[in-house]
Amino acid sequence: MKVVHYTEVPAEDPGGETKGVTVRWLISRDDGATNYYMRIFEVAPGGHSPLHRHPWEHEVYVLSGEGEVIGEGGAAALRPGTAVFVPGDELHQFRNTGEQPLRFICTIPSSGA
Repeated sequence: MKVVHYTEVPAEDPGGETKGVTVRWLISRDDGATNYYMRIFEVAPGGHSPLHRHPWEHEVYVLSGEGEVIGEGGAAALRPGTAVFVPGDELHQFRNTGEQPLRFICTIPSSGA
């Protein structure tokens, strides 16, 4: 079993075409997870993930801040308590539209890491 406060996990730059984004790998292969990984993303005001797609799904739960998720059907607002399901191969991007950091939990299958 692993029990950790998210602030004890180092924030990393995910690289790529991100702007103002950090990721903390809370639960991963390194912890013995074999099916799903859990991450926390923090997006600075004006920041965003790349507009991208990949074959694996992911699930997101917004903890704090405001933003939007851009998908093939348009944009949807994000605020604390919002849950998002992004199917595999769907074009998507997360953007911070607020004045505070946008923080969210994102889980992915181990095949996507």
